[in-house]
Amino acid sequence: MTAGAPRPPATRPVRRRRRIAIPFGLVLLLFLITGVTYAIEEPDPTDGDFLSPVSTAPVGARQLADRLRAQGTSVERQTRTPEALASAYRGNATLFVPTPSMVHPAYLEMLRLLPARTRIVLVDPAPGALRAAGIPLRTGARRWTTRATAPGAGCDRPEAVGAGAAAALRQRYDHTSPSGPAAGGRFDRCYDGGLVGLAWQSIDVLVIGTADPFRNDRIDEHRNAALATALLAAAPRVVWLDLHRPEPRPTVPAETSDDGGPASTPVPDPDRGSGLPGGPASGDGGRPRPGGDAPGGDGPPGADGPNPVWSAFPPWFWALLAQLALALLIVALWRARRLGPPATEPLAVSVRSAETVLGRARLYRRARARGPAAEILRSAALDRVVPLLDLPADPGPADVVTAVAAQTGQPPDEVDALLYGPAPATDAELLDLARQLDALPHAVATPGAAGASWPSGSAGLPPPPRPPAAGAGGGGPAGHHGPAYRTDEGETR
Repeated sequence: MTAGAPRPPATRPVRRRRRIAIPFGLVLLLFLITGVTYAIEEPDPTDGDFLSPVSTAPVGARQLADRLRAQGTSVERQTRTPEALASAYRGNATLFVPTPSMVHPAYLEMLRLLPARTRIVLVDPAPGALRAAGIPLRTGARRWTTRATAPGAGCDRPEAVGAGAAAALRQRYDHTSPSGPAAGGRFDRCYDGGLVGLAWQSIDVLVIGTADPFRNDRIDEHRNAALATALLAAAPRVVWLDLHRPEPRPTVPAETSDDGGPASTPVPDPDRGSGLPGGPASGDGGRPRPGGDAPGGDGPPGADGPNPVWSAFPPWFWALLAQLALALLIVALWRARRLGPPATEPLAVSVRSAETVLGRARLYRRARARGPAAEILRSAALDRVVPLLDLPADPGPADVVTAVAAQTGQPPDEVDALLYGPAPATDAELLDLARQLDALPHAVATPGAAGASWPSGSAGLPPPPRPPAAGAGGGGPAGHHGPAYRTDEGETR
């Protein structure tokens, strides 16, 4: 670049892109921090520490197990569902299932075979797990995080009433029947549906929609400890199913040969039991198993059930989508706000003033806007006539009409029709109006030049002055009399 040469202008598109990218970057960073924080705080059921009675991790439940033992309730930890069902089948026990989604649907169906007065406590079961077990409950709205709340006026469950306000509201549950259970059946709904209890197959079933009251890092908050111990201490024994991975399909016990060895390899058989005492015998009619006989039944329960769009995504996805929409709205409002005064920029193309007038006239003609065109012509004529009259500032129509009539000698009604009359009905009337308005300033400036009468056309008014010849330096374009002026191109008109 040579000395004295003009420097290139600043790249405005780059600055504009930066102004757009910075708020979007901040919004994305905020969502990233929120998502990472939520992922850290959200417990994973596949984690070996999740609600484990021997884990001291924040998501473990060692403190709850110690509290139960201190109250005289024995805690029996089982890592496989068949052993847990067999132990609970002996009776006088509470079966605690912290991860129902890991239990195979065939084992969930066996819950109804437990003896009477057995209590089952399920933590945040999915709709598929409830269908597989045959428990008449359905899921409701789910919160982003757990909230502490009171049991509610309609709660009659003694465990919740005795505990008081606890962090039990996240996933809501309700009875599948809109009218509730049948006559004589007990159904309790506490914590706005976060905890429900019902009598099912002579079994006391409690379903809670969050794991917070059982966790080591949350058990001392609110009244979580009182609620968790009351739910599990109803019987002398607690059979704790510590399961953290999906179980395979139950298999048929292998038959033995004469020498004591297995005669065949165990094979899956969904229509037979697993050898538990009192379990379903073979040949039970081949009735369909909810969630267990469909293809892919080895997976977690609920994978083969109805999957609408709303339940196909986790709740955090919809919350994130709502936050993104809110962020986009904020950015749109921020971009719409004027940050400073308008900046003047040179026109890309210079347009002759006569071409601008002609272009606007054609637009008015195409739109048949005779009324607006007449209003513009009358307003321009008044702007040129009023300064020539001896009138106060901002005169009224009556004052203008009287002064113009006295100056030109024309009847006041004709002056009023000219300056304030109705809109022309045809193009000819509009053209005639334009000619009269064009001659009016000259008539006002030269009193007595007009005739005694004012016909409908412009014959009664003196003709407008002829524009000067080229190079004379005076006059103006047709319809605009006065001193010469200079156009954008520097051409004198």
